[in-house]
Amino acid sequence: MTSFVYTGDATSDIATSVVPPPAVTVDVPIVNDGWLPDIDLTTLRREIRVRESVTPERLRAAALGAAITVGNDLIAWQAARTAEGHPSLAAIPAPMLDGRSRNVILYARAIACFAKAELVERYRDIDTTAGGDRKADALDQTPDDLRRDGRHAIRDLVGRGRTTVELI
Repeated sequence: MTSFVYTGDATSDIATSVVPPPAVTVDVPIVNDGWLPDIDLTTLRREIRVRESVTPERLRAAALGAAITVGNDLIAWQAARTAEGHPSLAAIPAPMLDGRSRNVILYARAIACFAKAELVERYRDIDTTAGGDRKADALDQTPDDLRRDGRHAIRDLVGRGRTTVELI
């Protein structure tokens, strides 16, 4: 959409065409349950390299789906930590990395992985190069790889091993 601005030139009644600035994407954070941290969609977009062509609504839907998935996996663990008297995930004693709780980092990683998996699966061009010369099945990160990484983050958070071995 083009807007017009009067130039103020007394000798001419011609308006000058002005190209509007590019739209700025505003990703409103997702407010979590108070025990788990809120999800900053602007940071999430940057960390998982989601292009501006993915609308805030699509990113929000993917992050909400990820929060539900991760939350479902943490229900029993969260209840046990709450019963121990921990008022939030960040309040559980854990090593600090880069000024943040290891637990909060792992939670954010799980959210990021599951959200990106959904976006890559639904919008197959998200992870391709600008020239479009890569095929969708040759993506750097497949949805399965991202979901695996998300599961690893959850298992690391709750203190479970990453490998399950069964005797056949």
